[in-house]
Amino acid sequence: MSTIFGFSADSASTEHSSRIIGPLLHWIYPSISPEEEDHIIFFARKCAHVTEFAIFATLVLRALRQSLPLKSPFWSWDHFCEALWVAFLYASLDEFHQTFVPFREGCIRDVVIDGFGASMGLFVIWQLGRLRNIAIHFTACVALIPVVIWPAGHWLKVW
Repeated sequence: MSTIFGFSADSASTEHSSRIIGPLLHWIYPSISPEEEDHIIFFARKCAHVTEFAIFATLVLRALRQSLPLKSPFWSWDHFCEALWVAFLYASLDEFHQTFVPFREGCIRDVVIDGFGASMGLFVIWQLGRLRNIAIHFTACVALIPVVIWPAGHWLKVW
């Protein structure tokens, strides 16, 4: 949370981040126009929003799951909704905070982008949980192969 709050300060405004991204773009693509540069910087900043709130929502989900017994299911829609709600609430507070910071603006668009990032982070966790369950079942099936093959091979030797 403190990282997100720190990014809301003036040091992470467009003017400051373009000092880093702009020279890098000119080094990679020397003939870039100012319009293209602005579009790429805007896109990079919004990708940062998505990434930071995806990480934040997964950490909130992890914190919510710490209170569960070990044998509880991997995924809970209640915890998903709670983590998403916390992420949206914090995104709203973050944008509200930015209205008081010089050279920053708070806007609903960024809250929606942050919420999208949070939901994408939780979606990835959900998919990883599904893959983990598939892998556990697949491993159990593979572990049974010698049990099935050994009697058949033994029977063929005897015959």
